[in-house]
Amino acid sequence: MDLWTAFSALILGVVEGLTEFLPISSTGHQIIVADLLEFGGERSMAFNIIIQLGAILAVVWEFRRKIFDVVFGLPTQPGARRFTANLLIAFLPAVVLGVLFADLIHEYLFNPITVAAALVLGGLVMLWAEKRQHQVHAETVDEITWKDALKVGLAQCIAMIPGTSRSGATIIGGLLFGLSRKTATEFSFFLAMPTMVGAAVYSGYKYRELFVPADFPVFAIGFVTAFIFAMIAVKGLLRFIASHSYAVFAWYRIAFGLLILATWQFGWVDWTAARP
Repeated sequence: MDLWTAFSALILGVVEGLTEFLPISSTGHQIIVADLLEFGGERSMAFNIIIQLGAILAVVWEFRRKIFDVVFGLPTQPGARRFTANLLIAFLPAVVLGVLFADLIHEYLFNPITVAAALVLGGLVMLWAEKRQHQVHAETVDEITWKDALKVGLAQCIAMIPGTSRSGATIIGGLLFGLSRKTATEFSFFLAMPTMVGAAVYSGYKYRELFVPADFPVFAIGFVTAFIFAMIAVKGLLRFIASHSYAVFAWYRIAFGLLILATWQFGWVDWTAARP
């Protein structure tokens, strides 16, 4: 492992950790930063699977008490069973569409220009959603109905377009469907667990030949870095939304997306040569 590869793994781990659970699109940022670092090709696909697992481990650790309560409460607690059923309902739409269209989306949409356009459009939608008057009927994740869960699950499918943001789609969708800001954010975190683990297992099996022992040190750097910075991002976001809206993330998305589009339009960066 050369120094540049280690540095690239560190930077991409930081990017994954900081952006995975913020509504600014981790996939979009990974595509753009990886292109700038010239860290692409089949090797990067295996690396991305590993660092996503590092990020999701941070959420599992942060909500470990709730997870334990649900797991051990399944045999006797109706609330635990209802919560688990809601997660499965929200998870299923992404499973179906992911299996059907993941390869096509990766082939045609995984490029910085698509990401930039989705960042801008998603930012505008977020601003619109935040300006609407919210009619809240679910103040906690335990008050979510199966219909709410299904709607959030359908919203998550939009995030298959890189640059949209899985967390952004589920959080803003949750707000539009009557969840409180805190509830929408927490349910987005919980939904990330089966979604990201399922995607990692599916992709890991599909591309299992890409995992070679020589790359394990690179994987370790990315995994640990993603875990640490995801912990920072999750804790910070939960504190932030207690007294702020998501407007700041919307403006960031718009500014970043416009910057990428400007560099492409004026020929400052050859984004069209991007590698998935």
